[in-house]
Amino acid sequence: AEMIRYLTRTQRVRLVVKNHKQQAQAQEVLERAGVKIKQVDFIITPTDRVWLRDSGATVVKEGKKRALIDWRFNAWAKYDNWKNDDKMPAVMESMLKLPRVQPTHKGKRVVLEGGSIDVNGKGTLITTEECLLSPKIQVRNPGFTREDYESLFAHYLGISQVIWLENGIVGDDTHGHVDDITRFTDASTIVTVVEKDKSDANYSLLQTNLKRLKKARDAKGKQFTIAELPMPRPVVFEDQRLPASYANFLIANGLVLVPVFNDPADRIALNVLAELFPKREVVPIYCGDFVWGLGTIHCASQQEPA
Repeated sequence: AEMIRYLTRTQRVRLVVKNHKQQAQAQEVLERAGVKIKQVDFIITPTDRVWLRDSGATVVKEGKKRALIDWRFNAWAKYDNWKNDDKMPAVMESMLKLPRVQPTHKGKRVVLEGGSIDVNGKGTLITTEECLLSPKIQVRNPGFTREDYESLFAHYLGISQVIWLENGIVGDDTHGHVDDITRFTDASTIVTVVEKDKSDANYSLLQTNLKRLKKARDAKGKQFTIAELPMPRPVVFEDQRLPASYANFLIANGLVLVPVFNDPADRIALNVLAELFPKREVVPIYCGDFVWGLGTIHCASQQEPA
């Protein structure tokens, strides 16, 4: 409700609910929270979980044309309940009236989640080897190589260059999604999380990624500007470390919604992002409870071009 309260100030929000009863419940909560309810479109369809970033279609555009890229979703090659979620791109097609494309490679439909990639809109994509190239754990597309992924990114997303980081953060249920660690803030600027505590399990992982980013170049051979975000102190629930990260922010019209965790590093992260997005209002959204579901703001959302 807090996310939608801010988003509806500058744009429409489409909210997925499983039935009319849930729509009525959601509408009551939104109205109590002061949401401009006329700015909300309800989409009634059953889902298995809330992580639309990974199950929903990727909206692409070429000139004035738009289309939906319908990646196959299989619950991060980890869980059995995914069939409702895998139907979300078709639901989006029926509502948005856009053509839907199902990527294939080597004769197979491609499994991919939106949280596993981040793009700068100018031909460069960032992902992790842990997520897409891991040989034994949560394998999305058995037999796919680095070259296979780069070829299909070029064909379906217009990508000319891929930056491969090594690993995601500890506690990430998706096995290495990039949207918890490293994001573009504009075509030439990348923000990435770093851990200052050398005894923390994330320290060496994130230092390795930082070194790779500093060596990376854009499609024209120019070095990227690299900004650093802190990590909050470990967030643990029922003895499980959760993937709490300030990198899971959502860029919206005039806004950037940032997950915060009642941590001293919250203000540092907000200040860093405020400098990187001078024309947008940077809004903290408390996600200490939300992250129990192993994701936060970016994971639960999917933008579409106006």
